[in-house]
Amino acid sequence: MINFDYSKPASVEGALQAITKDTSARYLAGGTNLVDLMKRGVENPEKLVDITGLPLRTIEKKGTVLSIGALVSNRTAAEHPLVVAEQSLLCQALKAGASPQLRNMATVGGNLLQRTRCHYFYDTAFPCNKREPGTGCGALKGYNRMHAIFGSSEQCIAVHPSDMCVALAALDTSVVVQSLTGVRRIPFAEFHRLPGDQPQKDTNLERGELILGIEIPANRFGKKVHYLKIRDRQSYAFALVSVAAAMDIRGGIIMQAGLAMGGVAHKPWRLTAAEEYLKGKAASEAVFVEAARQAMEGANGFGYNNFKLKMAPQAIIEALSIAAKA
Repeated sequence: MINFDYSKPASVEGALQAITKDTSARYLAGGTNLVDLMKRGVENPEKLVDITGLPLRTIEKKGTVLSIGALVSNRTAAEHPLVVAEQSLLCQALKAGASPQLRNMATVGGNLLQRTRCHYFYDTAFPCNKREPGTGCGALKGYNRMHAIFGSSEQCIAVHPSDMCVALAALDTSVVVQSLTGVRRIPFAEFHRLPGDQPQKDTNLERGELILGIEIPANRFGKKVHYLKIRDRQSYAFALVSVAAAMDIRGGIIMQAGLAMGGVAHKPWRLTAAEEYLKGKAASEAVFVEAARQAMEGANGFGYNNFKLKMAPQAIIEALSIAAKA
């Protein structure tokens, strides 16, 4: 870890000013991902701007929208009465992530920005286009068991590690960000990026923008939701495949569905075709099987991760079936 400067502004404006003055500066909140990357020499910011003193810890209703501040801890969000009552899918996903100790420190904003857990990215002895553009992708012909089956490129086949973000993708969330020029809202589907030819860019945030929080619109999913996470061990392991499933079912008919996957792409993978197929259909196993088939169109394995091509559709069917019975 290199030496770095440190500042702790008392206002959002102060944080924006501090980050803008230094192109290598990074925001610091819980530090559960950034500090690890700094220790390994993967990231080397020359300045850290500590934002933990900013007023971004509220959870409140704003009309029909549930607003969660960027500095709310994952544990607090998962246990807050408003979130429990209105966004059960998000609660399940948050509780599936990391460990209790990490959830106490990790923030909602930081969770949005956490970087891939690809071992080629974390180990500086290996080539990685995400870490050093132009050096190659060690995972392409390496041990790629954890890697993507959707949306990859020749530059990168890494996957996004978050559980929380998979649920947020299925819930039509927006990310609220601020820069020196004002506030903007980014639809969740547009927040994270696929690797393309610039895998070093994980999001569509502009330089210096600060995440203020997230906004989740009201829905009628109720308890008809389920977050399924398949992993090598029950505690503190990243998903091989995960599924966030939510349905509005009335009279046995699916009126609306939210469906997304984790562990399969460079960003939370929204299953829009399957969602459209589910609308107006009976909540039955046959329908769920067809939805899973449609969801897997375009999937491609890279050898060690070919098992995901069978695991993923079965996970979709299971998650939808459990949600329907909830």
